[in-house]
Amino acid sequence: MRKLQKSLASGLLIMLLLSPIIGYSQQTGKTEYTDDTNFPKGKMGVVLQNFINTINQNDSSKVREFIENNYTTFFQNIFPMKDHQDFFLSLYQQTGGLGFYSIRSFTSPQPDKTVVIFKDEKYNLWYSFPFTFADKKDYLIKEFGFSYAETPSNLNKPIISDSELAEKANEIIDRLCKKDIFSGAILIAKGEKVLYQKACGEASKSFHIANNLDTKFNIASMNKMFTSIAVMQLVEKGIINLDDPISKYVDESWLPTKITNKVTIRHLLSHTSGLGDYFNSTYWKSSHELFRMVDDFKTLVNGDTLAFEPGTNFSYSNTGMLLLGVVIQKATGMDYFEYIRKNIYKPTAMVNSDSYDMDQPVENLAIGYSPTSNNKYGWENNIYKFVIKGGPAGGGFSTVGDLHHFALALINRKLVSSASQDLLWTDHSKSDYGYGFDVRMGSKGKVIGHNGGFTGVSSDFDIFMDSGYIVVILSNYSDVAHPVERLINQLICRLKD
Repeated sequence: MRKLQKSLASGLLIMLLLSPIIGYSQQTGKTEYTDDTNFPKGKMGVVLQNFINTINQNDSSKVREFIENNYTTFFQNIFPMKDHQDFFLSLYQQTGGLGFYSIRSFTSPQPDKTVVIFKDEKYNLWYSFPFTFADKKDYLIKEFGFSYAETPSNLNKPIISDSELAEKANEIIDRLCKKDIFSGAILIAKGEKVLYQKACGEASKSFHIANNLDTKFNIASMNKMFTSIAVMQLVEKGIINLDDPISKYVDESWLPTKITNKVTIRHLLSHTSGLGDYFNSTYWKSSHELFRMVDDFKTLVNGDTLAFEPGTNFSYSNTGMLLLGVVIQKATGMDYFEYIRKNIYKPTAMVNSDSYDMDQPVENLAIGYSPTSNNKYGWENNIYKFVIKGGPAGGGFSTVGDLHHFALALINRKLVSSASQDLLWTDHSKSDYGYGFDVRMGSKGKVIGHNGGFTGVSSDFDIFMDSGYIVVILSNYSDVAHPVERLINQLICRLKD
């Protein structure tokens, strides 16, 4: 899951810009800016009002009409019309609609860009849309991007206490739960002290079973943290070396040596290997029951090639993390899942965490859901879309309590040494990513963790290293954990230093 902030002219599939697989970078709040709340006059105001109306009408025919009348020819044609329409519709689904707030000006101006700040209806979050217009007569849109935005400069952001943090977090979660926007569990702690925790929604809509604080939620890509910790444990024991070519552990039944001789363990950890994603067409056309143990994924990896020379670029790779599972198995002679249970779950008292087989009756396990208009229920589950069993790259299950234990184990260096954690939590390629961990700098200092997303799954795990705050958000709804994390992190940024 990577960054939310993208340009629509970047060549990425538009509809994925709000996907949990993309994610976002938290803004640091250090850039100076001012907000003018007067709605623009003249032709630019007309175009912006039409833009707002088009999103909020949630009608693909209106999207076509807006694009044909307000985009440059080049921007119209850079994507198929259906992709443009899907983007507008997905933006509405994610935000519940947008309302104008201000035009933002920066101390360091952004050339040729008009930055418009919107507030969404679903979460009450701020969004920044930098528009580039072709000229100042017709104001045809040449391109635009978007990202989460800092709170407007003219709004008061008073300092709050830990008790007020809990109260305000509860106001947010209670509102989202009552509207059935959020389903899942949340925990906020400062070190060992739990400041706030709550569960809501249903683990099973079929049987109306409520979520609780011990409900096991799919954590998607958050498993990458466990895999990376396991690798560093083996490095500390001298069993493997970060600069080992993976050909020492990954044989030609996976990939040819012309690839594995070039790729090192370090490349896999940092997503700089050039390898891709095993969620490919073969996976989607196959029975998911075929992919249960690590070696079962060979058929999905066999045809992979290098998108770039290893070490020269960053590209998030599920295949790379999967192959670290292969390395762990070869180096230890143990099954990957058993190694994680023995060396991570057990020493951290993570008693409700594992990569469970989804065709077995696991107690208190949440089923994932996504909204749909294709049936009378308004929801569809993800049972036939996700992996039948998670693995090194993601798909396991955990609870907010277990992940709190994991956070404390990291803070107290119970799993790996300080030197190893420094490697794990350094942004090696300037991509907000270390070795298996997201790494970012915010107004409260360094934040490490990971997020996860898939159909019916969204999760976030943050440790504020300089202040000791821990935030765990697990949901069995698509796309919702990340906006909730943004709201909670805004509160944390208002705490006393």
